Amino acid sequence: MRPFFGYHMPSFTYPDVPPERLFDRLTELVQAAESAGFDMVTVMDHFYQIGNVGAEDEPMLEAYTTLGAIAARTRRVRLGTMVTGVTYRNPALLAKAVTTLDVISGGRAVLGIGAGWNESEHRGYGFEFPPIRERMDRLDEALAICRLMFTRERPSFEGWHYRIEEALNSPRPIQAGGPKILVGGGGERRTLRLAARYADMTNWFGTLDELRHKNEVLEQHCEAEGRDPSTILRTVMAPFVLVRDDREAQATLDRLTPARRAAAAAVTPAQAAEGLRPYMDAGFMGFIFRNPTFLTLESLGLAGELIALLS
Repeated sequence: MRPFFGYHMPSFTYPDVPPERLFDRLTELVQAAESAGFDMVTVMDHFYQIGNVGAEDEPMLEAYTTLGAIAARTRRVRLGTMVTGVTYRNPALLAKAVTTLDVISGGRAVLGIGAGWNESEHRGYGFEFPPIRERMDRLDEALAICRLMFTRERPSFEGWHYRIEEALNSPRPIQAGGPKILVGGGGERRTLRLAARYADMTNWFGTLDELRHKNEVLEQHCEAEGRDPSTILRTVMAPFVLVRDDREAQATLDRLTPARRAAAAAVTPAQAAEGLRPYMDAGFMGFIFRNPTFLTLESLGLAGELIALLS
C-alpha cells in the first residue's frame, strides 16, 4: 500500500518575500506540493511562532482563514491543522469552521485537534490556560461535540466545560460521516485513549522504538474501546530532510533551528525511501514533512521523487 504524505507548513517566513507577496508564495508552494503527490497540507493553529521553528515574532497566519483560501486554490489535497488547540475555540464553532472548510474544499477538510500547550500566546491573547488535566477534559468534550455535529442533525450535549442544545450545522459536511479527525499528541494515558475513541489519524514523533511503544499503547486502548486499530492511520514526522546530494546537505541543515538540526539527517530521495521502510513495517503509513526545508519549488521536486519511489 502506498504511504500517505503530508506537507506541514509551520513557517510563513520566506526569504526575500515582502508581506504583500506572502500568500502568493504560500500558494505556489502548496500547489507544488499537490503536484508532487502530497496527500494533505496542514498549517499550525498558533498565533505566535513556536521556538523549535523560529523566533516568536516571525509571521503567523490564522489557521482557518488560511485553509479556506488554500482550499480555493487546490483540487485534491486534504486540508487541516496540525493541530488546533482545544482552548482557542468553542468546540461548536470549531465544528462549524471545519464543516465550512469541508464545503469550500469539496470534501477535503481534516479536523486536527489537541490539548494545546503554548502558554505564551494564551497569555498574550487572553485565553485561559488551565492545567493539563482540565485541558484533556476539554479535549474529550470537544471531540464528542465535533463528532456529533458532523454526524447528527440537531445534537445536544451537556458536559462539564461545554454544552450544545439542538445545535444546527447547515450545510452539512460533504464527507460521509464528516471530516476525518486527527488527534495530535502521544500522551499514553489519555491522549491515546481519546485517539482510540475518536481519531481517524494520529501524528507522533520520536525514535522508532518510542513510536513502536506508542503503537502498542494505542492498540491496547483500541481493544478497550472495541475499535479496530487498523482503521486509524498513524503518521509520524519524517525523521530526515531531503537533499539532492551531499553537497546540499550542510546548507540545508544550516537553515534549521539547533533542536531540529540535532534530530534530522539529510538524505537523498532514494536513501529516504529505504529509511522509511522500517517505519512502514512497524505500521506507520503516514509521513509528514515540514516546510522549513521545502521553501523552493525545486525542493518539493525532491519530495515528489520520494513519493514516486514509494508509490
